[in-house]
Amino acid sequence: MSSFVLDKESFVRRIKRLYTEWKAPSTGHDDALSNLDCIMSVVGVDEDVIYSKSMALQLWLLGYELTDTISVFASDAIYFLTSKKKIEFLKQAQNITEEGVPEIKLLVRDRNDKDQANFDKLITTIKNSKKGKRLGVFTKDAFPGEFSEAWKKMLTAAKFEHVDISTIIAYLMCPKDEAEINNIRKASLVSMDIFNKYLKDEIMDIIDSDRKVKHTKLADGCEAAIGEKKYTSGLDPRLLDMAYPPIIQSGGAYSLKFSAAADKNHLHFGVIVCSLGARYKSYCSNISRTFLVNPTEAMQENYTFLVNVQEEILKLLVPNAKLCEVYDKTLAYVKKEKPSMVENLTKSFGFAMGLEFRENSIVIGAKCQALIKKNMVFNLHVGISNLTNPDAADKEGKTYALFIGDTVLVGDQGPASVMTPSKKKIKNVGIFIKDDDEEEDADDKKPTKADQSTEILGRSKRNAVLDSKLRNEINTEEKRKEHQRELAQQLNERARERLAKQGNSKEVEKVRKNTVSYKSMSQIPREPEVKELKLYVDKKYETVIMPVFGIQVPFHISTIKNISQSVEGEYTYLRINFFHPGATMGRNEGGLYPQPEATFVKEVTYRSSNVKEHGEVAAPSANLNNAFRLIKEVQKRFKTREAEEREKEDLVKQDTLILSQNKGNPKLKDLYIRPNIVTKRMTGSLEAHTNGFRYISVRGDKVDILYNNIKSAFFQPCDGEMIILLHFHLKYAIMFGKKKHVDVQFYTEVGEITTDLGKHQHMHDRDDLAAEQAERELRHKLKTAFKSFCEKVEAMTKAQVEFDTPFRELGFPGAPFRSTVTLQPTSGSLVNLTEWPPFVITLDDVELVHFERVQFHLRNFDMIFVFKEYNKKVAMVNAIPMNMLDHVKEWLNSCDIRYSEGVQSLNWQKIMKTITDDPEGFFEQGGWTFLDPESGSEDENESAESEEDEAYNPTDAESDDETDEDDSEYSEASEDESDDSDELGSDEESGKDWSDLEREAAEEDRNNDYATDDKRNGKFESKKHSKSSKHSRREREEQRSSHSKKHKSNSSSSSHLKSSSSKHGSSSSPTKSSKDKYHNRDKHHSSSSSGHKNSSKDKDRKRSREDSRDNGHKSKKSKR
Repeated sequence: MSSFVLDKESFVRRIKRLYTEWKAPSTGHDDALSNLDCIMSVVGVDEDVIYSKSMALQLWLLGYELTDTISVFASDAIYFLTSKKKIEFLKQAQNITEEGVPEIKLLVRDRNDKDQANFDKLITTIKNSKKGKRLGVFTKDAFPGEFSEAWKKMLTAAKFEHVDISTIIAYLMCPKDEAEINNIRKASLVSMDIFNKYLKDEIMDIIDSDRKVKHTKLADGCEAAIGEKKYTSGLDPRLLDMAYPPIIQSGGAYSLKFSAAADKNHLHFGVIVCSLGARYKSYCSNISRTFLVNPTEAMQENYTFLVNVQEEILKLLVPNAKLCEVYDKTLAYVKKEKPSMVENLTKSFGFAMGLEFRENSIVIGAKCQALIKKNMVFNLHVGISNLTNPDAADKEGKTYALFIGDTVLVGDQGPASVMTPSKKKIKNVGIFIKDDDEEEDADDKKPTKADQSTEILGRSKRNAVLDSKLRNEINTEEKRKEHQRELAQQLNERARERLAKQGNSKEVEKVRKNTVSYKSMSQIPREPEVKELKLYVDKKYETVIMPVFGIQVPFHISTIKNISQSVEGEYTYLRINFFHPGATMGRNEGGLYPQPEATFVKEVTYRSSNVKEHGEVAAPSANLNNAFRLIKEVQKRFKTREAEEREKEDLVKQDTLILSQNKGNPKLKDLYIRPNIVTKRMTGSLEAHTNGFRYISVRGDKVDILYNNIKSAFFQPCDGEMIILLHFHLKYAIMFGKKKHVDVQFYTEVGEITTDLGKHQHMHDRDDLAAEQAERELRHKLKTAFKSFCEKVEAMTKAQVEFDTPFRELGFPGAPFRSTVTLQPTSGSLVNLTEWPPFVITLDDVELVHFERVQFHLRNFDMIFVFKEYNKKVAMVNAIPMNMLDHVKEWLNSCDIRYSEGVQSLNWQKIMKTITDDPEGFFEQGGWTFLDPESGSEDENESAESEEDEAYNPTDAESDDETDEDDSEYSEASEDESDDSDELGSDEESGKDWSDLEREAAEEDRNNDYATDDKRNGKFESKKHSKSSKHSRREREEQRSSHSKKHKSNSSSSSHLKSSSSKHGSSSSPTKSSKDKYHNRDKHHSSSSSGHKNSSKDKDRKRSREDSRDNGHKSKKSKR
């Protein structure tokens, strides 16, 4: 028990609530606590007892069930009598010293005298508490066992007056805190998953295949499903259990009580009533639904009325309302709307729920005077029984009942929120069967209006159809598209509202820091070099003093761009280049001058003699050599400091870590940290404290991570991996190792990452078998330790830090950086944590996802994540296999993320700049709809590309480099390849006859043969011939370019080569829609179209040439 962590804050808060209510009762309908002298509860050992008030009180206060434990709550102290191991756990509460919390005293069980001395102490304590007569107990709790029986005899002998406090304690525990609501929410989620993913599908399959299955078998299947991961929403199965045995009823025998049990009768295809509930960390939930197979109009009407009654009750569940008043108002509503149903209604409409499934004293019934409070949780259920269906075909279907129930939470005001929002309208639970003979009759007759309504929910053969199951899920792609259309409608509206709230907040331009060398003349050094008009480097003020026209002028080191030194003959030259407007300073650094209109010095060169004159200690050039060395040294030191300041400038100041002195703090040892604190990898320990984690390496380096700075926390077990890790994705970067980091990871290796292949190995070698067994044990040990650490931290932080585990089975390969890795979804992120750098995308931050290069003939596609913060750079994952496209779409659709796809790569930097420059204009033109294939932008893409190429004007340096590179590429590429490309371009642009094109190709081939012969004869050895050959090739390229220009006016559609040739001056600028300007210039993704219909042979020949051309483009790209 020492490894378990007590939630001290919850313990203190709840003990205070208990003692406050005891001292000054505030509950009007029950005053049992007011006259008590002491409170006592005992928990024994009985596996048959699932719910009891004593256990509930213990779980509520301590978070764990302690068997064979006596708790005595006296006026001035709290006593616990239990075994030694449990005392170790309770010692965590012993040190609490807070106002309103009595002293906590622990008694260890003594088996020698069968606890007689301990019992005497407890009896004395009860007698000394107030008057020592009236003892509050849970009269209905009776645990068997020697310990419980012995204590019961002692109490009987003491002759205390026993008062039952079950009702008041239940009411005290009813309003739930945030952690309790979170547990009930998770339990409700599991209940929904088992109902929707298992029970509903199973019932549908039974009806579809017309099988005979017993109610008990269905109920047993539900209990087994709670142990399977796919039905438990990723929660730990050890913390899950069924709140009660699932109840399946059909065939006329219905009991709308939760004490009912599923019988051994076969499932009847009529009215099927289902109820089930899951428990998570002992907190209960419930969901009840009714399936109607081929219901009549009257049955549908009754069911719709029942749903309306439940919605009416939800509106009435508001704080400070009496539960009896809720019941009375609901009954009045039924009498008004459907008086005939009053006799058939259930006698109550629900009860409070929490650690116990049913609080019998807090019921939505006629006699309960309890007031509703905020954060109470109810099992709200309403049913109608003993209804008759005269149109039933068999005896079992004559009598039926309807029942619906949900777990609901009372908020600040009505209506109460439903925590199990599974669809329950008639269209979602109605199962309509149509036999084959009915289908034939329906073909002969024109369907009436009633038939048409049935047709919507029906199917034309003997199969059961649940609207939400088969009608919409026959085609998964259609369902996805429908959901995506809904998301698309919401996307632009939400984005527009978000941008409107943000306002016109623009980034403030950074101004280059105006450094001053000396603030006054007194700071200028008086060194001999300064007076002798020599170069002097002042290390203290990081300044170089240079003689200019006989005057010593100080220049701060930040103004110097670079320096160079050279020796020519008898002289040494020192050239100093300065920063000035127009000089290349790197991306986004131009124009950062306070006075850009001032006159700037561009460069200064000094010359000095290397000849040492008679009587001189050193040659004059020694001053330049010394200055060169010192400037480099000061410049390096200045740049290092500037880099550190730049790293720190946008850091958010973190709170101070509050260290916890508790020895029971969750702790993991022998962990490595990524990124490394220093170059060498070192181990250390990670410990959880009051408000954050602290990692201490063996060298003593410390890294603090605060809980409020953790955006996402991940635990990745070692299943299928060589490391087991904890990963923290932070809201704001933290600084360690002289760099900022947003992702911090702690891991340890499992087994050998490298294997010695030279070592002789045999499958039956004892050493190898022992090593494998040791590795399996190590994996299990590490997994248990890490999991225990995570659970303790979650309990300690009250779910402020929740560890998410990646779903390995949902993973898919992709390349977010340089190498291909396995990307694994979690409940709220997409991550790769094994390789470094890590890849973490938080789904809440994602606006939409776009798939690029989605074409059937390609093996891979790319995935672009556009964030809600449009100033943030988009994230890209490359090289995802095409067979994973549906898998990725299904996952994104289930996460309610809008996605789109296209055949091209887009220029996202330009797109996002366009959006951020004019967001209103972007949304007025349709917003993100330009990515939809239906928008037409894909069809007109080629013309958009040509305009994009024309609009894009690179800098002189870039264009020169590109021209040289292109020339070299054209000279290195095969002539056949370029000829084929030209033929294809001229065919598509001018519409020439194919025979003319063949003739031209033959002439070009002859020219190529001549060139090849010349090469073989060695005529390209001289530089002159090499240059002339290059010029001749360029001339041929220019001729081909002009040839394409000549026929451009006759072009029926833009071609692939058209966008390529625009680089050499033959681009056109047709008018297009504004949507097209967002497409990229990438030529190897553009699609071409021809206005001429050729024979299949010609098309095949053309396609082969296009393939060769594509290969040519790919080779160029790789050379770059």
